[in-house]
Amino acid sequence: MQTSNRNAIVAAIAGNAMEWYDFTIFALMTPVIKNLFFPVDPNIAGSDVNALLLTTALFGAGFVMRPIGGLVLGYYADRKGRKAAMTLGMTLMALAVAMLALSPTYASVGIAAPFIVLVARLLQGFSVGGEFGTSTAFLIEAAPPGRAGYYGSWQITGQLMANVLGATFGAALTLLFTQEQLAAGAWRLPFFVGLAIIPILLYMRARLTEPDALRKDRASAQQATFTDDLKTPGRNYLIGMGMVVASAVSFYVTFGYTVTYAKEVLKLPLMQSFLVQMIAAIVMVIVVPIAGAISDRYPRKPLLLVSLAGYFISLYPLYSWVIAEPSIMRLLVSQIVIGCFSAFFLGVYCTTLVELFPVRIRSTSLSIVNNVAVLISGGFAQFFVTWLITLTASPLAPIFYVMIGVGLGLISVIAMRPADAKPR
Repeated sequence: MQTSNRNAIVAAIAGNAMEWYDFTIFALMTPVIKNLFFPVDPNIAGSDVNALLLTTALFGAGFVMRPIGGLVLGYYADRKGRKAAMTLGMTLMALAVAMLALSPTYASVGIAAPFIVLVARLLQGFSVGGEFGTSTAFLIEAAPPGRAGYYGSWQITGQLMANVLGATFGAALTLLFTQEQLAAGAWRLPFFVGLAIIPILLYMRARLTEPDALRKDRASAQQATFTDDLKTPGRNYLIGMGMVVASAVSFYVTFGYTVTYAKEVLKLPLMQSFLVQMIAAIVMVIVVPIAGAISDRYPRKPLLLVSLAGYFISLYPLYSWVIAEPSIMRLLVSQIVIGCFSAFFLGVYCTTLVELFPVRIRSTSLSIVNNVAVLISGGFAQFFVTWLITLTASPLAPIFYVMIGVGLGLISVIAMRPADAKPR
């Protein structure tokens, strides 16, 4: 791999990973921080569950701003360049992380505490909203001929690396600190680490060379307004949203909700649950780029169909097996098997999604598709599955939610025509 290409991958995925690291940390620390930002009275029935619901709602609030951030930063990337938008997004993320790291608790400032976290989450959502479309477009446009699948897979690899890093911090914190110490302030440490790394990532992104694909596409395109251009992909918006839904339920329920599910529903140890999350994410980090490389040699649609079908079929029997006799080992086996199917899909789908849209509107289109679908299916997923478990008293409620999302992804891939996802 040439040095310039390697630098492009590192700068894009490192910044992307850091943005998702902060999202991941908030999700994984939910069992620890839920009592810090909302009042919990042990004498009031349901008080603890209400705190959990409100904290997952705070997590979901960040997704409300994602479509807006995606439109603004996506348009900025298509007009001013990928590098400029990626740098701006990272700057906004730095501000959001600082607010989270320094946020006072409910015991200190009362109702102002969750409000501060809410503002930080909205700012995070705005930043992340533009990150996917811009950095993914950048990666694939910087790829050498015949390597788009491999390069595109590193977008997902970066997100999974964030998951590994977040789970590693979670496991380390629960090993090194007691619950009382975590609540007293140790939970802030992962956010401070992220805050310290961001200046390095900003420097890396500022030194990137802009791919010339956007300039060439503009020069060869017929004159049309940006709004007219956005109408060109047509049905591909729906196809893309279906695939994003399958991706979203994977990140925010199958894996992002694992620790909370293991502790609150399966009653498994917190530290070991973090380790399960970390090991499963490491396996996925290995599988995703392999899948991307394979998709450069074989048609992508059959690869997507096989991986999604395996994912869908394995969910119910594996989780039924775990619930029948909850244990860390059963949870680990299930997460690894499901993770392999999910990772193969994720390694192929990212490039497929990008190729649905022309270069000159790519960042904006990707931001629309990704953020609308994630807002609907992923943003409040943890809140919904927590509520469903409480309502139905069934520990399988999250699995049905995931199966619906994966099923929609499968239908979308089936509906995709050969001309829909060709390089543009």
